[in-house]
Amino acid sequence: MTAEDMIENRTFDELQVGDTASVTRTLSEEDIELFALVSGDVNPAHLDPAYAATDPFGRVIAHGMWGGGLISSVLGTELPGPGTIYLSQSLQFLRPVSLGDRIVASVTVREKRPHGHVVLLDCRCTNGAGEDVIAGEAMVKAPVEKVRRPRIVLPEVQLRGHDAYQRLIGMTAHGVPEPTAVAHPCSAAALSAAIEAAEANLISPILVGPEARIRRAAEEAGKDISAFRIVPAAHSHDAAAKAVALIRSGEARLLMKGSLHTDELMGAIVSSANGLRTERRISHAYVMDVPGHPTPIIITDAAINIAPTLEEKADIIRNAIDLAHVIGIDEPKVAILSAIETVNPAIASTLDAAALCKMADRGQITGGLLDGPLAFDNAISEAAAQEKGIRSPVAGKAQILVVPSLEAGNMLAKQLTFLGGADAAGVVLGARVPIILTSRADSLRTRLASCAVAVLLGRAATKAAPGLAQAAGA
Repeated sequence: MTAEDMIENRTFDELQVGDTASVTRTLSEEDIELFALVSGDVNPAHLDPAYAATDPFGRVIAHGMWGGGLISSVLGTELPGPGTIYLSQSLQFLRPVSLGDRIVASVTVREKRPHGHVVLLDCRCTNGAGEDVIAGEAMVKAPVEKVRRPRIVLPEVQLRGHDAYQRLIGMTAHGVPEPTAVAHPCSAAALSAAIEAAEANLISPILVGPEARIRRAAEEAGKDISAFRIVPAAHSHDAAAKAVALIRSGEARLLMKGSLHTDELMGAIVSSANGLRTERRISHAYVMDVPGHPTPIIITDAAINIAPTLEEKADIIRNAIDLAHVIGIDEPKVAILSAIETVNPAIASTLDAAALCKMADRGQITGGLLDGPLAFDNAISEAAAQEKGIRSPVAGKAQILVVPSLEAGNMLAKQLTFLGGADAAGVVLGARVPIILTSRADSLRTRLASCAVAVLLGRAATKAAPGLAQAAGA
């Protein structure tokens, strides 16, 4: 074991006036994020590059804790080292510390006081230009017993971001908010979801439901709804029907679920007389933002089709491929999931997977690369696929996961959410317009992402068929 692998202190008796030690650290993006996570300091000058661009110092960190932490590191690990007890400190913060600054934190013994083994040290942090950013002093109680032991290796810390959703929301930045019929927004959570999407310039809500209940929900949520149109409805079923009618008349271009049950809304949507059916099977998709995964993962169907047939699965895949194209995946890799990666007549999902792949070979499903059956590990892990000897452009790289049943999809999405820290933005596909599904448990980021996905789908449909809204009301 080398000297670098050991940590050793200097006892009170060993210390001499003038002894010095230092550590060097360059301020990184991760340092800023970890600082915010530990301290709770979410000052936009630290975390928001757009805001920081207006600040004369640029993007800076509240260097008191960060710089003070570097000084504490020197005292605790170098001089005097292990066994040191911090008594007090007095520091002046002279300059901001900016992203990319290389900081040297140093301490120098100035005075020893035998009573209590107290040591005073001059403390200083300097930047790459040699300028002082922190100066002051620290008082410590130095160790009296020698310590020499292996240096503890710090664990790796991975910050789990949600960059994929930020990108999706960013894709909607340039455009007019989409008029959106919000069916029965009669709870604070449901109403807030719609208003927050309006505040983000994604949608222009039309609130459909019992007016008194909507206004009570707004009061409870602390939201001002004076700028939004309210279409009175007697109850949740009536609200669903009237929201669908707004789509058919062309007054709204997106539909959003409020505080009614999904079945109520879907009943109005699939009505043979006045619904929003097309030639496609209606299906649900989660756009999952999984921390550490390079692209969004689309999981389908986890909310509408309970046990889809082969024909229905074909439409579910077509809908998901269309969604992938809209969010920027030109040729999505589609994994048709089962418990195993070989065809087994005893497992119906493996037979469906093989048939769907052959349908793609024959041009019945286009726009993506299909493979299946694949077990989940072989679909998302290249190492697992290689271990099984699976050679495929999809295995280990899947961007769309087609599940065999609603139960499987629902469990998979919730496992990724609650165990993997993923976010799940929900949207219903295959109807005349995209349908936004949000949950009371969704974060603001997820709610906005659900709206952003629907907006992108709506704009893509309009671009492909500019008269779509008028045709819907014909």
